[in-house]
Amino acid sequence: SQGATHPDSLTALDNLAMFLKAAGKHEQAVPLLREAHECCKKELGPKHPDTLTCAVDLALLLLDPKHRAEAEALLRQGLNGREELYGPLHTDTLVSVHQLAMLLRAD
Repeated sequence: SQGATHPDSLTALDNLAMFLKAAGKHEQAVPLLREAHECCKKELGPKHPDTLTCAVDLALLLLDPKHRAEAEALLRQGLNGREELYGPLHTDTLVSVHQLAMLLRAD
């Protein structure tokens, strides 16, 4: 049986948080994604692809001015990790470049 820290469970938690965000339930989504991100870092390591996905997804929930610095740090974490794992021209890396650029452009 899969426990709460199994990679599939963490992916499901991330997916649930993103569904809640899409449904306009931002306040419910943020703590779930924070939990998923922390568990991924602990269980899978900070450079695991699932951890990087959680970091980027959390950043996308934190784009408001109050959390802007945290969102930028998470996007940079995702970009740096993806570039290290996949190289600079991989689709996931390029998506991360775009996401960070959009955040910085908004300044």
